[in-house]
Amino acid sequence: MTNLTLLMAQGGDSGQFFLMLGLMAIVFYFFMIRPQMKKSKEEKKFREELKKGTRVVTIGGIHGKISEVKEDTFVIDTEGSGRLRINKSAVSLDMSKELEKKA
Repeated sequence: MTNLTLLMAQGGDSGQFFLMLGLMAIVFYFFMIRPQMKKSKEEKKFREELKKGTRVVTIGGIHGKISEVKEDTFVIDTEGSGRLRINKSAVSLDMSKELEKKA
């Protein structure tokens, strides 16, 4: 990448160099930054909409059903008699939708 920019700078036409640099920035924005921002918004919306009865999977791979929701945390019931208090930021997947698709 560095060699390409050096060759372009030595060519004498700095306008073309800045045009290429600008195009690279635009491509980087549309293929890297924008999709990441969209995914982040969707995850935030998902975490805000968590409610009692939703089956979830945490980032650590723990499967459970939400039994209590608070502002920043919630309690999940795991198989057996396990109950865990989890931060909302630790949820990665809504299993209720996956179970509905299989049924």
